[in-house]
Amino acid sequence: MRERMVEQHLVERLRQIGVPCVKFVPDHMKGMPDRLILLPDEKVIWCELKTDGGRLEPIQEVRHMTLRKARQRVEVVWSTEDADRLTDEIKKAYQL
Repeated sequence: MRERMVEQHLVERLRQIGVPCVKFVPDHMKGMPDRLILLPDEKVIWCELKTDGGRLEPIQEVRHMTLRKARQRVEVVWSTEDADRLTDEIKKAYQL
């Protein structure tokens, strides 16, 4: 399965529960996660999309570590099943 298909699946699943999933395209910081999931209560999940068999680039690992040190949540979604699990977790946590 292609990364784009995983991304589309995640975005659609989140749309169904009313959660925006914004494409993040930084001009100046290579390696930042692909998407921002905008949650209630001013919460955000940074989301990196990959496919099974893919790998994080070293710069991505550094960016994820930097975000986590700043107390940001970073998730790597490897498959449509991961996307479903994350969506179900959000739906339950926020009673959506």
